[in-house]
Amino acid sequence: MQIPRLHPDTIEEVKLRADIVDVVSEYVVLRKRGKDFVGLCPFHDEKSPSFTVSQTKQMYYCFGCQAGGNAIKFVMELGKRSFADVVLDLARRYQVPVQTLEPEQRQELQRQLSLREQLYEVLATSAQFYQHALRQSQGQQALQYLRSNRQLQEETIQQFGLGYAPAGWETLYRYLVEDKHLPAQILEKAGLIKPRREGGGYYDVFRDRLMIPIRDVQGRVIAFGGRTLTDEQPKYLNSPETELFSKGKTLFALDRAKGGISQLDQAVVVEGYFDAIALHAAGINNAIASLGTALSLEQVRLILRYTESKQLVLNFDADKAGTNAAERAIGEIAELAYKGEVQLKILNLPDGKDADEYLHSHTPEDYGELLKNAPLWLDWQIQQIIQDRDLKQATDFQQVTQQLVKLLKNIANSDTRNYYVSYCAEILSLGDTRLIPLRVENLLTQIAPAAAAYTKPVSAKKAWGSSKSSLPSTDAINRVSPLATERSLLEHAEALLLRIYLHCPEQRQAIIAELEERDLQFSLSHHRFLWQQILEISSGDGETRNFASQSDLISRLQDHFLEFSSEMGLIAHLFHVDEKNQKEILRTPQVVQAAIACMDLVMLEKRYRHFLELWQQTDPEVEPERYQSYYQAFYAEKIKLQKIDRQRLFSITELL
Repeated sequence: MQIPRLHPDTIEEVKLRADIVDVVSEYVVLRKRGKDFVGLCPFHDEKSPSFTVSQTKQMYYCFGCQAGGNAIKFVMELGKRSFADVVLDLARRYQVPVQTLEPEQRQELQRQLSLREQLYEVLATSAQFYQHALRQSQGQQALQYLRSNRQLQEETIQQFGLGYAPAGWETLYRYLVEDKHLPAQILEKAGLIKPRREGGGYYDVFRDRLMIPIRDVQGRVIAFGGRTLTDEQPKYLNSPETELFSKGKTLFALDRAKGGISQLDQAVVVEGYFDAIALHAAGINNAIASLGTALSLEQVRLILRYTESKQLVLNFDADKAGTNAAERAIGEIAELAYKGEVQLKILNLPDGKDADEYLHSHTPEDYGELLKNAPLWLDWQIQQIIQDRDLKQATDFQQVTQQLVKLLKNIANSDTRNYYVSYCAEILSLGDTRLIPLRVENLLTQIAPAAAAYTKPVSAKKAWGSSKSSLPSTDAINRVSPLATERSLLEHAEALLLRIYLHCPEQRQAIIAELEERDLQFSLSHHRFLWQQILEISSGDGETRNFASQSDLISRLQDHFLEFSSEMGLIAHLFHVDEKNQKEILRTPQVVQAAIACMDLVMLEKRYRHFLELWQQTDPEVEPERYQSYYQAFYAEKIKLQKIDRQRLFSITELL
């Protein structure tokens, strides 16, 4: 349901009527201490209470984890729910009339709320009916299946509200409509009955099936999954899409698992209802099921609300079908995984078993060990690529290399990409360590040719176009891949600046002054390392970053780098000047200006994107001050970027 923007009067009235002690007491055992109440904090583990609730101030605060706020924020943080959703719930509870900013929308909102309340009531009543039917003679086969085939204890059957839909065509319809006098239209909207094509009337959607209630995050029944007890197809039948239920936005057992996910900082996603139920029965209470569909971004973001480290484990069978299921389940999550926004792991259980089967013959500790050692998604993908391939055969080697390159190209984080480039190079070198540098170079060349060939002037100019009068604009930066632009441009700028510092003593103070004035640091690790050595040698000599001559500094650095041979390989070329380098540094003032501007531009871009992302993720109604602060921060960086663009400084690309 799309909730219209709530009127401020409604929000204020909810704040006035919702007593914080009353609200918090539903989740925390509070004890009176003086004027306030104390209890164990629900936001972190503790043995002695540090969580206080002030009835006079209508605020809560934890001295252990510094969580604090009013009643609305408490429910939002605890349930990871939206502001409007919490306000509406509290409005219903405290009988606050709901107003929207557009009066004409108020009636439609009330109609939708009324419909949803009726749907919740019908589905809850249906769940009770199915649970009762399970205990009758007609439900004995279903009950025996749960106890024998699934090896579930009575406690688990009751916890998950498992039931049975009788075999008759109109059993549920007659109970709800004729006995309970509920409207048939509401049952149809709840996905419980369907109209007959001929002759009028309705028939039950679920017949002679084991019934599994599907609940929302608040634990309310919103749909059902029905498993056949015969050879009827489909084996599993889900409720249709309704006002309350959307398969792509729902995760089975999340209402029971959200606490475990937060506590363990990890979510385990399985494919089937009974896999999730079996894991919970074994004490693994951070398990949820995907309802047999590919994970959508909405589902993933819903899960990630409850895990700080964004750790998600997909657990599917180890056979071919399980592998295909894992790849299908990944769905849109791949984009988040490539960006590093989720720590995605894949757990394939041995012998082609699912979680339910595995726990019949293994202990929960065995499963926990497998979970702990589950590989990251990228490692799993690489293993899938090289599986059953003979890299000594030219055809297999070429095909594997192409697939690895395709995988590596999608990794957004440069540090992660560099790690996996090295890892893949080791695999392709077949144990010959001498080949690893060559394999790394080959992979980098195929991933981003312009970046790998950054020492060629023509490549850099092609990356930015033919303009020779200005620095690249922000739009240009966004159009070209970070690996081919930001990295290579920054590499050139920092290298030129260091070369000038080494070979032009008269420019050193100017370079230092520019770096300090703009608060800039060398971004690339080997350049940063060289700069640190320069500063250390300077301090050791008791000088203020100055040297008697050009040769003194270079000689001292070269002696110093004898201890760091690997780092020396990346910066050795800076200690020498050939004919091309000599031409570059003849225009040192312009080159220094262009190089500094380039470094400044890249840093401004990073800060701009950082603050923009924080601003977009902040709710202005919940945190207005932080929202405004982030806006001002990213806008200030934007102004600086525009200023640099307008200055049309000497272009660094002319020197590459």
